[in-house]
Amino acid sequence: MDNNSLFNNIYNTQLPDKEFNQLSQYIQNNYGIKMPPAKKIVLQGRLQKRLRKLQIPDYKSYVEYVFSKEGENEIIHMMDVVSTNKTDFYREPIHFEILAEEILPKLLAIKGRGKINVWSAGCSSGEEPYTIAIVLNEFKDKNPGFDFTITATDISTQMLQNGANAIYKEERIEIIPLNLKKKYFLKSKDRTTPMVRVNKELRNKVNFMRLNFMNTTYQVNEMFDIIFCRNALIYFERDNQEQVINKLCNKLHPSGYFFLGHSESITNMKVPLKSIRPTVFTKL
Repeated sequence: MDNNSLFNNIYNTQLPDKEFNQLSQYIQNNYGIKMPPAKKIVLQGRLQKRLRKLQIPDYKSYVEYVFSKEGENEIIHMMDVVSTNKTDFYREPIHFEILAEEILPKLLAIKGRGKINVWSAGCSSGEEPYTIAIVLNEFKDKNPGFDFTITATDISTQMLQNGANAIYKEERIEIIPLNLKKKYFLKSKDRTTPMVRVNKELRNKVNFMRLNFMNTTYQVNEMFDIIFCRNALIYFERDNQEQVINKLCNKLHPSGYFFLGHSESITNMKVPLKSIRPTVFTKL
C-alpha cells in the first residue's frame, strides 16, 4: 500500500467500539483521564496522526500494537496526543495577584532569607510555570535574599519538551505587560514568523519532568511551599480527583498554599485543605 492509499485508508476508517472501549478503559485506569463514549470521535481524530506516523492501516491493528511488547513505548506517544493541553500565560490572573500581593509577603515573613519551592502540576507547554517564575522573580528583585525554584510536571513528553524549549508565538504573550515582555522574552530575528523565547535566567528556574497523577506515589524529592494544580483534574472522576489532591498535599508543607482552577472544587472531599479565597487553599 503506497503512502497516499494508506493516508486515505486511515482518514476514512472508524475506531471500532471494541477498540475504543479497550483504550478508554486503559487510559482512565492508568492515567485518570475520562473517555466516555461521547469522546470516541475525539480520540479517533487524535490517534490518526499516530497511525500515519507508524504506517498502521487501521485502529484495530494500532490497539493490538499498543498492547504488544513491541508497542510498549507507543503508550507514551499515545498519551502525548490524548492529553488536553489548553493553557495561557497569566491564565486566571487573580491567582497571580493573590500570589504576589498576599502569599509571597507571608512566606517571606515566615521564612526570611531563603528559597521557596513551587510545583506547577499539569504544566502543559510551560506557560503557567513561566508566569509563576515572572511573578516570583519580580518579587525577588524587590526582596534581596529571597529565591525560588519551580518544578513543572505533566504526562505529555511533547508538552514538557515544548516547555523546556520555552519558544512561543509572539501573539501568546500579548497579555503580558510591555516592561515584563522586554525583561523576560527574547524576540526571534526572523520576523516573518514572530516567535519569542523565555530568557535563560527564567528558564533555569524551572525544572520539567514527567509525572502521571495516577502513580501510587510521586517521585518528587522536594517538599513544596506552593502547589498549582489548575484545570488538570477536570477530566478525572471525582474519586480520582480526591486521591490526586491528597497525594499532592503529601508534598506540601503545613500551612503551604494550593491553587485549583476556577472550574474545580474540593466540596465534600476529604482533603487537608482550608479555603482562604475561591480556589485558593492552605494546608491544615
